[in-house]
Amino acid sequence: MNSHQVTQGMARAPHRSLFYAMGYTEEDLQKPLVAVVSAHNEIIPGHFHLDKVAQAVKLGIAAGGGTPVEFPVIGICDGIAMNHSGMKYSLASRELIADSIEAMMIGHQFDAMVLIGNCDKIVPGMLMAAARLNVPALYVGGGPMLPGSYRGENIDLISGAFEAVGACAQGKIGEDTLREMEQKACPSCGSCAGLFTANTMNCLAEALGMGLPGNGTIPAPYGQRLALAKKAGQQIMALVKKNLRPRDILTLQAFRNAITLDMAIGGSTNTVLHLLAIAYEADVELPLETFDEISSKVPNITKLSPAGKDYLITLHEAGGISAVLKQLAEVGLLAGDQLTVTGKTLSENIAGAEVLDARVIRPLANPYLQEGGIAILRGNLAPDGAVVKQSAVVPEMRVHEGPARVFESEEEAFAAIMGGKINKGDVIVIRYEGPKGGPGMREMLSPTAALGGMGLDKDVALITDGRFSGGTRGAAIGHVSPEAAEKGPIAIVQEGDIIQINMPERQLNLKLSEAEIAQRLQKWQKPEPKVTGKSYLARYASLVTSASTGAVVKVK
Repeated sequence: MNSHQVTQGMARAPHRSLFYAMGYTEEDLQKPLVAVVSAHNEIIPGHFHLDKVAQAVKLGIAAGGGTPVEFPVIGICDGIAMNHSGMKYSLASRELIADSIEAMMIGHQFDAMVLIGNCDKIVPGMLMAAARLNVPALYVGGGPMLPGSYRGENIDLISGAFEAVGACAQGKIGEDTLREMEQKACPSCGSCAGLFTANTMNCLAEALGMGLPGNGTIPAPYGQRLALAKKAGQQIMALVKKNLRPRDILTLQAFRNAITLDMAIGGSTNTVLHLLAIAYEADVELPLETFDEISSKVPNITKLSPAGKDYLITLHEAGGISAVLKQLAEVGLLAGDQLTVTGKTLSENIAGAEVLDARVIRPLANPYLQEGGIAILRGNLAPDGAVVKQSAVVPEMRVHEGPARVFESEEEAFAAIMGGKINKGDVIVIRYEGPKGGPGMREMLSPTAALGGMGLDKDVALITDGRFSGGTRGAAIGHVSPEAAEKGPIAIVQEGDIIQINMPERQLNLKLSEAEIAQRLQKWQKPEPKVTGKSYLARYASLVTSASTGAVVKVK
């Protein structure tokens, strides 16, 4: 075992002394040392309760014959970091999380790890570390938040507080109503109640084979969530005994299974970034085109917030992710022979699943969309691709043509929206917010939520080299690559240029001749970087790659 390097032999007497200082026994040091990697903190609602989840995991590990050892990792709440400079750190924190887990795991020679997270960048950061380190590992999430209630209607952080800001700015509601909605939007701990990035990634962990069945949908306040955590602790010991490792599970087919589920449920566009990054760490070649290839074959069969009125608890009560996977497997859309952390195949995991509410999980023959929830667009405005959550776009906006309204930052665009300066038919362009240009590829939830609150999401498109929250709805096209800071064509769009969007044809074009685009690119001058000096962001910007390859950090 790895841990023998710190627990066994005469030369390790000083090491053992340090363990004894903390109350570990000789018997503890004879057992596998299992890291309990917890993202518990008191700033993220999705993580506030993870101390209890970690305690349940540790009980399971001890019951299974291991010695649990807890250590923390950081986490940033995207909602609190939204619409200010803090959001620059959100995506960048994914790499910090993976790196810090690597440092702790190797520094202390753990034999295995249970990863406990819940929210946006924490889940992929943990799975990246699992793929990189390749010791027995299992992921368990903290579960989704319950939806809020406002005057008889279910709401969440997006449909409640964020969109209410736009409605209040336009005079549709008063400040008293806004205050009431903000107090009722988030009624419990857990990752925000809709199918935003956090919950999408927690669901995809099941399809990847790295999370136990139920991981994606059991609500945070339920006792079932703690029972799942205890089972996870017990199961990691079975993985240690079998020496079953992440790279035995994270094969190309596992990633294809995850993408298939993503398309079926209409998950967040951020999953494109994160699955590419996890695949990179697992040494699995996963081209961006794979997402569109699978999207063309997999219908969208659920419509959870922000695309619809259902929530993760609704999906859970309808049969959960296992029921969705069962439907997909029955028509040959999944590779059911893939190994999972249960020690069984995916097909074995979902054998007893059934759809309990066909309104929530529609039959494949009666989908919301014949295609998957996410589409990859290309064209002269995005030669390397762009991403849109088409399941959250109204039909009339899937094909759109309009004049560009160009902004050099999210703040400029948000001010224009709140100031009533955006007209129906406009195509808002927000640039220099990509991985390098931002740096950090900020989410644009505040602008899109404001448009939704104003009722403009059915008339206005938004295009950016940044990205969007999983809670975004409307014709919001992100991840435009190459980004503006890398001399992508989005850098030379001018106010009033006509932009053509055609989601069915997967096209995103600037209505200009090739000669005009080339001439403008030749005149383009790279702006000064937004972040310089000794900060982490400056180092991140110098190493981060394109969104089209997952915005991973590579040493040049």
